[in-house]
Amino acid sequence: MLSSTADSLYWLGRYVERAGNNARGLQVTLRMASLTGVVDRRDNAWRALLTASGCAPGFAETGAELTQDAVVRYLASDVANPSSIRSCIEAARSNARAVRTALTVDMWEAVNETWSEGRRTTDDTFTPDNLPAFLDWVKSRTVLFNGAYADTMLRDEAWRFVRLGTMFERADNTARVLDVHHHALAGTDEEGALAYVQWQAILRSVSALRAYQWIYHSRLDAKRIAELLILRPELPRSMVACYARIEETLEGIAATHGGRRGECHRLAGEMHARLRFGRIDDIMDRGLHDFLTAIIDRNLELGRQIQDFYLQA
Repeated sequence: MLSSTADSLYWLGRYVERAGNNARGLQVTLRMASLTGVVDRRDNAWRALLTASGCAPGFAETGAELTQDAVVRYLASDVANPSSIRSCIEAARSNARAVRTALTVDMWEAVNETWSEGRRTTDDTFTPDNLPAFLDWVKSRTVLFNGAYADTMLRDEAWRFVRLGTMFERADNTARVLDVHHHALAGTDEEGALAYVQWQAILRSVSALRAYQWIYHSRLDAKRIAELLILRPELPRSMVACYARIEETLEGIAATHGGRRGECHRLAGEMHARLRFGRIDDIMDRGLHDFLTAIIDRNLELGRQIQDFYLQA
């Protein structure tokens, strides 16, 4: 496979996943902002969302005031922001078009119809009354695409690069969501309504609130939330589940290249092993923030190594 084809497939997976992550993040933050004013006085939910999405530096460069309307506009519809939902849909379609023959009909239709419908959005789409429906639509289109490539693609190199991009983006998002709320999980925030709202927000950001209730059958608890999102392989968006799939996918790609491996394979294996054999008590005792910061840094390095080894022409 040409490196340019692999690059488009990889980024197709990443951009679709990123659009869904941003939609969930916006939904959760809108809900938090409507529940109680104490959240904003203690920990600005909109600043946290920008940080979790990796868009805080770009938003700061715009010079806009940190308000709900400004953040929603920047993350949902601002074409100058390469990570906004609208930009992600545009970039996903551009990458899909570049590798049209490598996609199934269902995959192409999922991306192209999303792009076509997305171009019909107007400023009214992002008003408080209409925004929830738009975010639900984005989530449903992301699920549709993921289902299309999971159910219709041959398990060949093209499928592996789409899957690699999806899992890489998902792992990074889960780590960032946890890190931006690490104070609420590390026990440094006071107990009560504020902590409970933040715990719910963390789980809703990765669609894991029902999963938590199913696994633990108990009230929300900070250490269990961290364990679920970091170490429980049953959860598709947990960090250990994502890195297991990243390692597996890279090994599959290597097998089709005569066993040729690089630093990205070593890093993926190291990160998966660290999570697979980790214990939540050790992570919490040594510092959740330090642990997550190290994971995010290693993830950035893994992304660079994947780019250098497979995706550069």
